[in-house]
Amino acid sequence: MRIGCVVMAAGDARRFGENKLAALFDGKPLILRALEAVPAEEFSAVAVVTQYPEVEALASEFGFLPVHNPHPDWGISHTIRLGLEALGECGAALFQVSDQPMLRRETVKGEVEFFRRHPDKLVGLGHDGVRGNPCIFPAAWFPELLALKEDHGGSSVIRRHEEDLLLFECPARELADADTRQALRAMEERKQLI
Repeated sequence: MRIGCVVMAAGDARRFGENKLAALFDGKPLILRALEAVPAEEFSAVAVVTQYPEVEALASEFGFLPVHNPHPDWGISHTIRLGLEALGECGAALFQVSDQPMLRRETVKGEVEFFRRHPDKLVGLGHDGVRGNPCIFPAAWFPELLALKEDHGGSSVIRRHEEDLLLFECPARELADADTRQALRAMEERKQLI
């Protein structure tokens, strides 16, 4: 099955207070960590949806498809639409956010392999029954994703189909996202203890 990947890197990060993607975690920008976590060999195409020219350039360096989002203010639904349209024909799509600095490439690869064994299910990364990102959607759910409006994302689709959701277990720290500068600092401190 051809599986595409959409890296969502278009938001304004208002709660963070600045371009979150450029913030450093353990000496590397969050966006670089996000792109390094993509197991490119698993995907037919990787689309990086962003409003930032420097992220588009970085995506190209990785051999990924940069997709310009001129309207991040239209919400995450617009990013999802742009990403899906850029992937072309595929049987499923993985959606990855850009603010999980402890997400490991091996974990994403394992999630994709798990999905290949359950290709008719929604698959999310999770820990102890709690779902996080990335999530993989079979093509059967693409129409619902494309119908999303404003700041409603894939979670609203998953909530309508909980019976079709499987979780691929990973350490809790890999699911942690840096919504604020304080959260990023706390993650840095926790990492020192690992």
